[in-house]
Amino acid sequence: MSGGGGEERRVKVRLLDVAHARSGDKGDTANVGVLALRPEWYELLDRELTRERVAEHFRGVIAGGVDRFALPNLGAINFLLHGALDGGGTLSLKTDAQGKVFSTALLRMVLDVPEEEARRLGLPIADGDRAR
Repeated sequence: MSGGGGEERRVKVRLLDVAHARSGDKGDTANVGVLALRPEWYELLDRELTRERVAEHFRGVIAGGVDRFALPNLGAINFLLHGALDGGGTLSLKTDAQGKVFSTALLRMVLDVPEEEARRLGLPIADGDRAR
């Protein structure tokens, strides 16, 4: 994508390679906390993990909206996924009625990052998009 048009080259970075996540439930809402693996990677996560992007990532899986809470002092972002658990642990017939799998599902997201930024931050570049 580097060309004469001034477009900056971008690389793929798996969220799994730059963050850790935990999830659980409260009623019909799944709670997903995402923590940067390195403090210098938090700013990237804060920019890329928007409420809208997370809602799109879970489109068709959750019935409600997404709330987002940035916790910069912890290098973390917390998401509430409303309508994710089909009524909650005691009412749901879902296999994962406590929402434990939502953290793993979110970590499957792939970020599209400017190559210069990826190099500067020492981000691991996803296989198949080697720019090293």
